[in-house]
Amino acid sequence: MSVRLKLTLSYAGFLMVASFLLLAAVWLFLLRYVPARASQTIDGFVPGRDDLVRAFGPVVAWVLLFLLAFGLVGGWFLAGRMLVPLARITEATRRAANGSLSYRIELEGRNDEFRELADSFDAMLARLEAQVAEQRRFAANASHELRTPLAITQTLLEVARTDPDRDHGALMERLRIVNDRAIALTEALLLLSRADQRSFTREEVDLSLLAEEAVETLLPLAEQRGVVLETSGDIAPTLGSHALLLQMTTNLVHNAIVHNLPDHGTVHVSTAVDPRSVTLTVENTGEHLAPQLVSTLTEPFQRGTERLRGDHAGVGLGLAIVASIVTAHDGRLTIVGRPEGGMRVTAALPAAASGAIR
Repeated sequence: MSVRLKLTLSYAGFLMVASFLLLAAVWLFLLRYVPARASQTIDGFVPGRDDLVRAFGPVVAWVLLFLLAFGLVGGWFLAGRMLVPLARITEATRRAANGSLSYRIELEGRNDEFRELADSFDAMLARLEAQVAEQRRFAANASHELRTPLAITQTLLEVARTDPDRDHGALMERLRIVNDRAIALTEALLLLSRADQRSFTREEVDLSLLAEEAVETLLPLAEQRGVVLETSGDIAPTLGSHALLLQMTTNLVHNAIVHNLPDHGTVHVSTAVDPRSVTLTVENTGEHLAPQLVSTLTEPFQRGTERLRGDHAGVGLGLAIVASIVTAHDGRLTIVGRPEGGMRVTAALPAAASGAIR
């Protein structure tokens, strides 16, 4: 049976039960005090209980039949009115199942359970549409980025095949560089997928130790570029994946080194803690960044300056990976341009409970 038919039968059934209960109350509390047979008094004739039942019975039967019909018709009408929003939600579900994520229910009326369900469904469709669009854009960008090193490799191999007298040492070195870039891009894509799926074990991690480790690892790159690295802050324990949070910290420091002044640049890495959250902040000197550019830096394959195509350029996924890791750890990433140039990136994560077990 359909939900509408079930509701109709329920309405009619409750109406009939209420009618029978009313008749039972009349019988128990009124008619039982009336004598069974009629009696003759000085003032006139007094009917008995049997007389009242014979006179009242047919009327009761017709009234019950009327109430049954009224309950079925009225219940069918009311159930249809009640289920109209559900029909619209069902239609939206069918369209979403067929791939149409742009349709919205936009249910009007007062705030009831159906309105809340429709609004929640609209919000879910909006998130799905945004995620699908982002995935498609990401897949297109990833395909483009992977096609570039593969095309270069194919070209170099064609050159080696058609020109046997060419210097193969330089050719092999160029192939190695292109292959390293393709491997780095593939590993970045896998890391980004892992962060998005949240497929990791949580343990207690100190962001201050990760900052020191990342700075120590990237110190040779900073010295090569003439960038001074500075660290400060408090012990900042949080719960999450040690490997992913280390990758997040390393990406931030690496990005701050690469996006810096050509000479005498600085990078400052600091940590802070409060009762509810811990923060990792990476600031650097550099060019002035427009707010429109800053707002797009966490999108995959977005590069801040043309200098990123040089050595240690990365693959355009550094801040996208950072944003995914922060989101996977229920945190918040904030990127702002500094008035004097450069930018400040702050990753705020939930603080670990006191005495958390590693």
